[in-house]
Formats: sequence, C-alpha cells, structure tokens
Amino acid sequence: MVVLSVRSSHRRRYVALFLSVTGFIIYRHFSGQAGMTRISRSEGLSVNSSQFTLGGEPFHLLGGSLDYFRVPRAYWKDRMMKMKACGINTLTTSVPWNLHQPGRGEFQFHGGLDLDWLLRDRQMKLRSTYPGFTEAVNAFFDKLIPKVVPLQFKKGGPVIAVQVEREYGSFAVDSDYIPFLKEALQSRGISELLLTADSHEGLKSGGVSGALRTLNLRKLNYDDIKYLEAVQPNSPMLVMEYWTGWFDGWGDLHHTFPPEDMVAVVREVLRRGMSINLYMFHGGTNFGFMSGALANRSYKALVTSYDYDAPLSEAGDYTPKYHLLRDLFSRYSNGQLPDMPVLRWKESYEAAIMYQHLFLWDALPFTQEPFKSRTPVNMENLPVNNNNGQAYGYTLYETSITTGGFLKSGNSIRDRALVFVDRSFIGLFDYKTVELAVPDGKEERTLSLLVENCGRVHYGRTIDHQRKGIVGDVLLNNVPLRDFTIYSLDMTQSFIDSLYRAPWKSLPNKPSFPAFFQGRLFVDGYPGDTFVKLPGWSKGVIFINGQNIGRYWDVGPQQALYIPGPFLNSGINQVIMFEEAEADFKIQFEDAPDLGMTVDIE
Repeated sequence: MVVLSVRSSHRRRYVALFLSVTGFIIYRHFSGQAGMTRISRSEGLSVNSSQFTLGGEPFHLLGGSLDYFRVPRAYWKDRMMKMKACGINTLTTSVPWNLHQPGRGEFQFHGGLDLDWLLRDRQMKLRSTYPGFTEAVNAFFDKLIPKVVPLQFKKGGPVIAVQVEREYGSFAVDSDYIPFLKEALQSRGISELLLTADSHEGLKSGGVSGALRTLNLRKLNYDDIKYLEAVQPNSPMLVMEYWTGWFDGWGDLHHTFPPEDMVAVVREVLRRGMSINLYMFHGGTNFGFMSGALANRSYKALVTSYDYDAPLSEAGDYTPKYHLLRDLFSRYSNGQLPDMPVLRWKESYEAAIMYQHLFLWDALPFTQEPFKSRTPVNMENLPVNNNNGQAYGYTLYETSITTGGFLKSGNSIRDRALVFVDRSFIGLFDYKTVELAVPDGKEERTLSLLVENCGRVHYGRTIDHQRKGIVGDVLLNNVPLRDFTIYSLDMTQSFIDSLYRAPWKSLPNKPSFPAFFQGRLFVDGYPGDTFVKLPGWSKGVIFINGQNIGRYWDVGPQQALYIPGPFLNSGINQVIMFEEAEADFKIQFEDAPDLGMTVDIE
C-alpha cells in the first residue's frame, strides 16, 4: 500500500507517499514550495509518547488510500489534487508485486503498470519463511529497494516510513516471517520508521519489535484502543485503515456505509488526538482480471468496480462523504484548503453495434501451442509464458469420451467451468454444482471444460490454495478422465490484438457460444469518461482498443462498467466482447454509473 501525506501552512507544505508490497509500505515526502522554511533532514518520521514528529516538528497524519494501478495514469494528478482539497495530508497506495513481477526474473517498473508463478511450486507457503517464498521476496526486494533507498527522507528524498506487513496477525503461521521482512528491508538500506497494521485480534502476533503497531477498523471500539495502548504503551495512535465502505461480490448487493456514520468515527478519532488513514479515499477500478475474491465462509468472486463507497467515487466524483470530510478536516488545517478541482465530464455515446462473430473454437489457433497431458494440469503449471504458467483468464480442457453418464468435478474445478460435448453446452460446474449428466452416446465424442479463474482469495488462511483451472481428477461414472489437450486463454492484449487475423464472420441471428463479438464505438471530439451497460448480455469480458476493461455478469450487483476517457480515441474505437452464453447485438454507453441495488454495512 502507498501513502501520500500533505501538510499545509503559511510556511510549509508536506506531501508523503505510502507504498505496500504484501504489506510493504513507503511514505514519501515531497519538498515544499520555493521560499518555504526548510526542515531538518536529520530526523525522519518519529514517535514519542504522544505524537508523531517529522523533521523534529509535530506531524498529525490525515491520510487517504488510492491505489495507482486502479486509476489511469492520466488521472493520478486529478485524484491527488481532489484529496488535497479535502484536507488529506497523506496518500496511501499499494505496490502490487504481481504486476511489477509477472514472472520469475521479469520486472516491470514503467507505465501505469504476478505473483502467481510462485504457485507452480506445489509446496509453496505464502507469507512464511518457506525457502521458495523468501527467495522470491529477496529477488523482488533486490530490484525494488534500491529504487527506494536514495529517496528516503534522511537522504533528502520523499520516503518517510515503510510498512513491514499488513494484517499478518490474522494469518500468523510463522513467527520468523515478520522479523525476516524487517531484516530484508533494513539490510538493503531502509532506515526510516517501520510500521505494521492489524485489526484487534492480530495486533500482538502481527507486530515486531522495532516497528510501530497500527490499527485497522470500521467502528471505533474503545477496547481496541485500550488493547493497542497495552500492547504498545507510550506511543502515538494511528488508525492505519479506517474502512470507509466495502467491496462487492458477484451476486450480492452493493455495500454502502452511511456518510454520517463514517464521519462520526473520524471526528471521534481526531478528537482523541489520533492520526488516521481512510481506506479507501478513492477506490478506482479492478481493470482486467484483477478483482480477486473472498473466502470468509464460502468462495465469493469480487466485481470489477472498486468504488468501495469511498469519498471519491470510482470515476473521481465528489460524494456526500467527501463534503462532510472536507468540512471536518478544514478545522484541522492551519490555512484555507485549496479549491476543489472541477469535475470531468461524463458522456453517453451512441450504442456500439456488434457486427462480427468469432466462435471460441475458431479462435484457438491464435492461442499459445496447446499442451497435451495424461492428467489435468492447473493453469499455473502449464508450460506457457516462458514456463511461468498462466496467471489469469480461462483455460480450455478437452478429452475424448465414448459413453454418457454422470460427470463429477470432485471439487477440482477452480473456479467455474462451462461443460460441452462436441461443442454443445450441457451445464456448468462451480463450488455448489459438482455433478452433471452427460448425454448417452456410443461414438467417440469430445468433452470440453472451459474453466474460468474468477479471482484469487487475497486474505485469510486459504491463500495457499489458490491454484486455478482443474486441480484434481474429474470423474465420468467414477472413472478419472485422462489424455487432455489444454489451451491457455489468458486473453492478454497481444492475444486480443492477434484476433484481427481470425476468421470473423458476419453476426448470425442465432450465434454460437462461447464467442467473441466485435463492434465499433464512435467518439466525436475529445473522449470523456463513460459507463458501458450490457442489457441482454450474460457473462464475460469487455475489451476496448485491446484494453481489458474487466468482467461483467448479469447476476449483479454491478450493472455498468466504468471506461475512463484516456482509454478511448477520438473517432473509431474497437470493441470486443467475450461472451459465455447470451448476447444482444449492441452495447450501451451512458453518462452515469450503476452499481446495483444497495445494502448498508452493519
């Protein structure tokens, strides 16, 4: 997670940036305006019995989270200026290891920007001192930390603190892990303040000597504060994550947190002299296949939107929460808050008419070379992408059968599979449906299972069990299926771009599924933000100019996907839909979001 911190007065202004990799966090301090009083660089962010200090002067942290990879690069400045205008003096953001290192030995630190290659090791223990994991952490830190060290506050740069881990206390399976991370940071030259962040239950086991423990919460429970004071006496109090809303799962309602209730907690935290960071201040969007999943009771895939009911909406618009917070934070500012930036316009465009159709099996020649295996192979262990395996998307498994009967998944499908016999749909597998009837037939037929990775669980004790595809035997009449041909359909931009060579056909009245559909969106003038609505479509993925916008699904709650203006071109824009089961001949573009029916968070 990354945090930006801004402190304003008539003499000086501070802005800090907060970064996290599996909990690794950096605060960055940006130098003040010319002519402002210079502060001492000999002392970074420090703690004493009652408060934080920065450069030897009192520092009250008023933070907000924004993840840069969930926001188009062209909008980073806009979102940060809106945060500053609200009175936020600290911005936090996560650094996604999976995006910066998509494969072993591959590092990407450019553009707007997977850890999943680790899952090729079947014995892997994430967030532990398992040798395979510590080796990967060290390799990543060897690339990342040298970029951070010269930017530390004490060296004249913007970095003022580093978070060692995030909510490890809820996991806490290895008492040597947090000390390992601390040593890995310090041995590479990190000398600024170290932090950990946990809920009440994890405060003790999630911390480490020499790092400040901080608290995550939604409701202010005085027992939590007393417990933190007992675990860590004589230190300033920081609510590292105050949850301003929540994420949504497919098939649920859109979660909202009443603005008055949210601001009441912030007001009380500040009244007590504590520092606070709002998670999220601006949620953004889980573009592509980045939405993840939960497994608190059962598996639940998350929606594409990460609006989070945050003070700034998914599209960067002001909300009632924003205005209430601005009024509150203005009382803690030494000067007048900046003017609120003007909002960007939203557009409703003419519908894009789908005019071409490409059956899934006609697109297979444009995938990577199929892999033949006696038994099913999970997507992470497929010999694709320079032997880094497949991280996201779909995988197609095909084998031959000579009889009908009962097909049992045995809980081996991760996470959802469409099942076909000779390319005709017969049913689906998921975590609830684990048995299907296969029609009788004596001749050899092809059984196909199109398996979707709906998102990996990112929290809790199931994170070591996130391999996707088919992870065990599938049984026909209690006999394991064998001799598979496996196609990787990770639907990268290069794959989507390659489909221009595919044998597209004019859209028939009754198209076959699953399939790709192609159409065009025309933008007259400079592109503005818009929202795509898909009435008449069932489930799939939408690509605009090759960019994976994300998943849609008619089970809701999300009914419209956000498309930022920078993703569009003036003039003609290519639209490609991958649809699993049902399609209209057009898609609509509207000027307002639709996150579905709501339910208040308790």
